[in-house]
Amino acid sequence: MAAENDADMVVRDFCDAFVAHDAELLRPFLADDVVYHNIPMDPVVGVDAAVAFLAGFLAMCDKLEFDIRHLAVSGDAVLTERVDTFTMGPVVAALPVMGTFEVRQGKICAWRDYFDMAQVTKMFSGEA
Repeated sequence: MAAENDADMVVRDFCDAFVAHDAELLRPFLADDVVYHNIPMDPVVGVDAAVAFLAGFLAMCDKLEFDIRHLAVSGDAVLTERVDTFTMGPVVAALPVMGTFEVRQGKICAWRDYFDMAQVTKMFSGEA
């Protein structure tokens, strides 16, 4: 049971860290060989590539907050149902997301998010 609680806390702390809006603060949560995959896009492999991708993503918005609505843990796998809220100037847009995290030795080694890419495109065009 300790492993499940550890994986749970790693993911919760990681999601909470997004409010600082600094991709480098996310680095310590990620394994060196992390695979980060926003399912509509190509996967990003390795901690440096993941942090660079997240930095670019954060640069597109003024603020990003993850609100975990439901979380389920099985061993080192953590499933999240979230609402990610993006603030871009006067636009505040909420995006429903299902996320799967795999945790190994206290670090996220795989992260997959599933969401509606059409909603993201609309949101970043200012139509949210």
